[in-house]
Amino acid sequence: MAGSSTTRYSAELRERAVRMVAEVRSDHDSDWAAMGRVAELLGIGTAETVRKWCRQAEVDGGARPGVTSEESAELKRLKRENAELKRANAILKAASAFFAAELDRPSR
Repeated sequence: MAGSSTTRYSAELRERAVRMVAEVRSDHDSDWAAMGRVAELLGIGTAETVRKWCRQAEVDGGARPGVTSEESAELKRLKRENAELKRANAILKAASAFFAAELDRPSR
């Protein structure tokens, strides 16, 4: 799951909230009302937080188009790896230039 909600709330709580919304949906006039009630019951900051979790669960389950949590995590990992490789490349270029300059100096 992307975003700051992954650090504030456990995966178990997010999954429970999504399940609860599905369970209490028929007791409310709208999805939003059900999400608000679940947020209230579980002590989650806002209904918007629960709504985001529900939408992400739909994406992850293939019921809604979008980037899955797994794809998002892979993209983050690849970006981190790419940054590390760029740093290593810069170090190697600097070392290469240094040693090339050393080789060009006349020996005594």
